[in-house]
Amino acid sequence: MMQCFEWYLPENGLHWKQLASQAASLKAAGVNMVWLPPAYKGAAGAASVGYDVYDLYDLGEFDQKGTIATKYGTREDYLQAVSALQHEGIEVICDIVLNQRMGADETEEVMAEEELKTNRDQDISGPQKIRAWTRFDFPGRAGKYSDFKWNAAHFSGTDWDDAAKRGGIFRFDGKHWNRETDTENGNYDYLMGVDLDTDHPEVIRETHAWGKWYLDTVHMDGFRLDAVKHIGFDFYREWISDMRAYAQEKSGKELFIVGEYWANDIGKLLHYLDVTANSLCLFDVPLHFKFLQAATSDGRFDMRTLYDDTLTGKDPAHAVTFVDNHDTQPGQALYSFIPAWFKPLAYALILLRAVGVPCVFYGDYYGIPHDGIAPVDCLPKLLKIRECYAYGEEHLYFDDASIVGFTREGDDEHADSGIAVLLTDSVGGRKRMYVGTRLAGVQMVDAMGKCMEHVLIGADGWGEFSVDGGSVSVWVIEKADLRKA
Repeated sequence: MMQCFEWYLPENGLHWKQLASQAASLKAAGVNMVWLPPAYKGAAGAASVGYDVYDLYDLGEFDQKGTIATKYGTREDYLQAVSALQHEGIEVICDIVLNQRMGADETEEVMAEEELKTNRDQDISGPQKIRAWTRFDFPGRAGKYSDFKWNAAHFSGTDWDDAAKRGGIFRFDGKHWNRETDTENGNYDYLMGVDLDTDHPEVIRETHAWGKWYLDTVHMDGFRLDAVKHIGFDFYREWISDMRAYAQEKSGKELFIVGEYWANDIGKLLHYLDVTANSLCLFDVPLHFKFLQAATSDGRFDMRTLYDDTLTGKDPAHAVTFVDNHDTQPGQALYSFIPAWFKPLAYALILLRAVGVPCVFYGDYYGIPHDGIAPVDCLPKLLKIRECYAYGEEHLYFDDASIVGFTREGDDEHADSGIAVLLTDSVGGRKRMYVGTRLAGVQMVDAMGKCMEHVLIGADGWGEFSVDGGSVSVWVIEKADLRKA
């Protein structure tokens, strides 16, 4: 999978057209699934990345928030991009943001209790009258697709009292935060904007109706669910079940769904999967932070522990692995960008192993001009090695504090398949690894061009591989067509 956006894309309305034109080249590069950014109108209009949700039904069709097109283009451009990608055999995953709403059309007077920011279960005031931005009438859309209008009854709280012109965490009187959410800040239901009351019957009906409209309109292959730790866990369990049943009935599609639960705590991720009946995958956030720790420890990180307490290590069937994303890139709230020297190692680990669904970041593949960040130059090669040669039974060699590796034996369905991967966060060295008797007698070379020697695989299927300091070597059969990579 490729995340097909980064935060600082140009605000020119051309992204959907660009993606449509790139569909064939993405497929040729080895991409078989893409994650597209939120496509609906945000409060910031043409400048919105998509997470400041205003109107879920406006995909760049109506004159709202000062623009018809979104930052990425028009509704027609969007649907054409999805069609072009799917025509090339690339599945399309659409970003869904339901928890927060912004850019309301009018305010309403609401009674609310103010909450302690660091513990949203603790009131710091009694009921008080505030003025909140809670009326969403969508005058520019004028009821097309849905005549549902949002008001204060549909929300649990906000962070702004427009009467007093001051911020805070205000829980609307008579409302409560969802009890089954992340426990950070006491209860992390509230994130930003006005918080959806997912216990309200009208909210449940409308979000389910919209999801079915979206499936009928876009015909996507799955969803990426934003900020799932901030919305009642039972809500998405039911929503996912309904969307899957609807998609199956209408098109026979088995929707791929991945949620963003941002926590460096494997216990929280496993609990979420349990509560949601293992109905979706999650991004392996703990593995991302393992990469960061390894990359910033001056060679003192114990590479044997790389997969300890990660989703890939504990429940790989539900892990979507990644190196960076739009939230971790420089300038963003979750900034934790992996240093450039370690990126080849991290991408080899997510792309070439047999477990997890790897997600490549657009900013790593194409660069981030806003910050002068160049593309990761080995990414196209690693993608092609994955597509052409990374097959067969896997053997792990995470048995050294510095130099670790793994092998894939290859299979009969993919010519010249079979690889050996060796990497280190410190000094270079060598390691004997088993690649299988299927490769007995063949010569293997380092496709990364770091180590120049050839490795002859013995009759027992073993070979001795090397790696330079602070790098990764990917050994493939000598006769493999490296032009593919």
